[in-house]
Parts: sequence; structure tokens; C-alpha cells
Amino acid sequence: MSAARADFAAAKRGECDIAAIHLMDPATGEYNRPFLTAALELVSGYRRLQGIVYRKGDPRFEGQSLEDAIGGAISTPECLMVNRNAGRGTRILTDRLLGGATPAGYWSQPKSHNAVGVAVAQNRADWGIAIETISRQYGLGFIPAQDEHYDFIVPRARLARPAVQRFRAVLEDPVTRDALTALGFRV
Repeated sequence: MSAARADFAAAKRGECDIAAIHLMDPATGEYNRPFLTAALELVSGYRRLQGIVYRKGDPRFEGQSLEDAIGGAISTPECLMVNRNAGRGTRILTDRLLGGATPAGYWSQPKSHNAVGVAVAQNRADWGIAIETISRQYGLGFIPAQDEHYDFIVPRARLARPAVQRFRAVLEDPVTRDALTALGFRV
């Protein structure tokens, strides 16, 4: 079970005050809202742009549209991808973009965006899907795909707790918002 799913399950059972959530509904492509119940409230967090990471200068990706880059990677057997593990929103996005194709490296499934970036930066893979901040961290090229919604859920019975109120205030604080923006996230 992914950390986001475990956090969600704990919030649903009322075992925590706040849980991070970034789950994509495979049927609709919508984040987080489809998983809510009447007992849970969604607290908007931030957006992380996901897309293809690749080594700068690679002509298979450099200057290409998302569709052309994926089409070229799928049709080139020596173009090795690094995927994400099943059940992750990034994996759902990747599978949607691949349209049923399983290119070379498809079964390499690390558990984080960082691991995807490292594999590409270390020439162990040519491309993968990760968040934009990873591309900057490792000096990789980036082709945008879509935003990932990184939000929080709170059991409604816990909304009035001081810690929950403080957390919500921190999320709205301009200093926090500026710090998230500086890291490349959108609030």
C-alpha cells in the first residue's frame, strides 16, 4: 500500500488529525475528491507538475512535444524508461500516457520521484515520469504532462482541534506559500 493510501485509510478510520493525499482516480484522472467520504474534509495543498525527465540534449526528447517524445520512446527499443510502482498516481498517469504500451524498462519500478530522477541522471535509464523539481535537482530536461494535486484530508470530527487549525493557518501563511513557490510548487 502506498504511503498516501495508508494515510488516507488512517484518516478514514479517524486515527489521525491530518493526512496527506495525492491519489488519482484511474477512471477519471481526478485527484483526491473521488476518494472523500462525508466524514472527511479536503484541505487544498499545492500542485506539483509531473512530466518526462530525461538527460538534457537527448534528441529523442529535447524540443519534442509530450506526445512525440512518448511515441518516439515507445518505438525505440533501446530507449530505456524507468517507471513507478503500481498503485501510485504517477504510475496511473504513466500508463495513461503509454496507452497500453510497455516500453523497455517498464518493469523497473522504483518507489519515488527522486529514484526516477537518479536513474536517469546516472544513465541507468533514458527517461521516466517525475515531478518538475526533480528535473531541476538533477539538471535534467523536462517535458510537462499534468499537475499532481498534493492535498490534505481531515476527519470532520477533528476540524476544531488546535493542531488542525494551526496547520491550516500555516498553509495559508504567505511565508509558507512563498516557500512552496520557491521550491517550484503552485499553491
